[in-house]
Amino acid sequence: MGALSPGQRAQVHDLLRLASPRVLHWEQAPQAWAQEALAAAPWVVTRRAAARAGRIAVGVRGAQRTQRAAAWVDAADVREWLRPPELRARVAGLDPARTALGAWAALAQLEQAWSACGPSDWGPAGSVGFELASGWACVGPASDLDIVVRCARAPARARARGWLAALPRQAAARIDVLLEWPAGGAALSEFAAGGCYLLRSPRGALLRPAPRSA
Repeated sequence: MGALSPGQRAQVHDLLRLASPRVLHWEQAPQAWAQEALAAAPWVVTRRAAARAGRIAVGVRGAQRTQRAAAWVDAADVREWLRPPELRARVAGLDPARTALGAWAALAQLEQAWSACGPSDWGPAGSVGFELASGWACVGPASDLDIVVRCARAPARARARGWLAALPRQAAARIDVLLEWPAGGAALSEFAAGGCYLLRSPRGALLRPAPRSA
């Protein structure tokens, strides 16, 4: 997609390219690593937070797992907007040397596994999604594959179980799948198992009862 248009709303895990690193409104004064990361790739990830004065809640990621910073951006300062499902098409343009890493191999395995019985609206998040959007080589040999599945509402438990059962049995990297619907997000493995599950919402983690639908 291009820039955000009036009335459009970025969702959690979407990738946004900034007009400039200077357009961010920081939660706290940024550290040097954050400025360096934005200089290398002026991309941020939409994070889960309540709306604030019409601004989009975003996160800045650095080269290390511990390097994460919270900020806000005005929609007018977004130059490009990419959703996780759109990122899958970008794998074809990667350097073959990159795709030899486990997380990329796991994504290829998942594409095949879910081709017939998987969800329709899904794509990579985390380091894989960020690299596909920004071109910044942040996937490493030990990287997991984070996947986001977008749903209009909480899926039936039987459908979630089918998606879980179809995951590659011997994936090249660990695959973590997060279901997202308007109320929040939940881990596929936990949601499909039945019983209570944690719903990640803008108000924090909420314990929800077992889904009624089978």
